[in-house]
Amino acid sequence: MQIRWKLRIAAAQREVWTGSQLRRLLAERAGLEMSSASVSALFTRQPAQLKLTTLAALCTALQCTPDDLFDLDTTPSSDPQCPLPPGTPSPGPATPGAGRCRRPDARIQ
Repeated sequence: MQIRWKLRIAAAQREVWTGSQLRRLLAERAGLEMSSASVSALFTRQPAQLKLTTLAALCTALQCTPDDLFDLDTTPSSDPQCPLPPGTPSPGPATPGAGRCRRPDARIQ
């Protein structure tokens, strides 16, 4: 499964170009006060996790839906711990190894 975070694109489509603009909208429209660092992190990289209240506030502030904020590809991967880049052929069964990602042809020492 692949998730693509599109906050920056969704914001730009609504003429929101900076984290400070987004921070102001979050406070004014959704009543959510976030630190500049937190908004910057959401703006510049995909979060590993996101509270539903924050997702709802982003949607309210930008007047959008969750579909505008991320794409979800539910195509199963061969190893959920080691997602393959799009278009990469599956290497076959996952190689065991204490939760670490390994190439299928790598030797376990």
